[in-house]
Amino acid sequence: MSDDLTVRVNMLMEEMPSSKYDYKGKTVVVTGGAQGIGRCLSLSFAASGAHVIMIDNNVDAMREVVWLFDQMKLRYSSDGSVRPIQADLASRVEIEQAIEAGRPLLEEKGLYLLINNAAIADAHSAHLLGDPEAFDSVLAVNLRAPYLMSSLLEPWLSRTEGSSIINIASTRAFMSEPQSEGYGSSKGGIVALTHAMAATLADSRVRVNCVSPGWIATEHWQQGLPEAVEFSEEDHRQHPAGRVGKPADIAAACLFLGSEDAGFITGVNLTVDGGMTHKMIYK
Repeated sequence: MSDDLTVRVNMLMEEMPSSKYDYKGKTVVVTGGAQGIGRCLSLSFAASGAHVIMIDNNVDAMREVVWLFDQMKLRYSSDGSVRPIQADLASRVEIEQAIEAGRPLLEEKGLYLLINNAAIADAHSAHLLGDPEAFDSVLAVNLRAPYLMSSLLEPWLSRTEGSSIINIASTRAFMSEPQSEGYGSSKGGIVALTHAMAATLADSRVRVNCVSPGWIATEHWQQGLPEAVEFSEEDHRQHPAGRVGKPADIAAACLFLGSEDAGFITGVNLTVDGGMTHKMIYK
């Protein structure tokens, strides 16, 4: 590895959650697990000993995550693993094929945690004055896919003690800027889907929660390991917590919500935004 690449890999390792949850031997499915918040989720759970089934549409990005985990194994002394499976989550057929590809591991170890993270993340890709088909596309990936993944994986979740689902929503479920109807609708739907599924799966003892990230700086968690972006002091200080968020903030929340410590928590939305949605802004 070049010195520059070593620095960037070390930076990612330094930003991993410090939480010491033990997921050794447990199977975790992460959709959209190859870049951004999803990349941090895949690596964080694998570092905690989980067998991560990473479902994504970007093969090269998934290969990079597997390579990154190989670099991290010694540091974390982890017995975890990352298994990449390609799928376009807009397609029910490809979702079914992805689950079938993961069946051997699911049959052997069950499914402890499903994290529905994949999304068309451009908040302005579908809006009121735009193409209605773009709206349908956003809802297909951001809302229908979590519904289908949860439905199709329920048999393994329901027979695994302590299992749960975590859906990744957004603070845009509760506040908006112009021309963001598709993304906002999909994330609002995720919050409602979460508490509805929590009620439906209560008898199966499968907990369902969601996490709503605010501004999370994902730039250097993308394919190719780009350099981190420098934010202004104003960017940081506008947050009551004093800084822009990191993917590790979301991963830490998920490590907790998926653990036994969160066994009495279901149907909730956990907002992780540095306090921004509770800050009054008049100018």
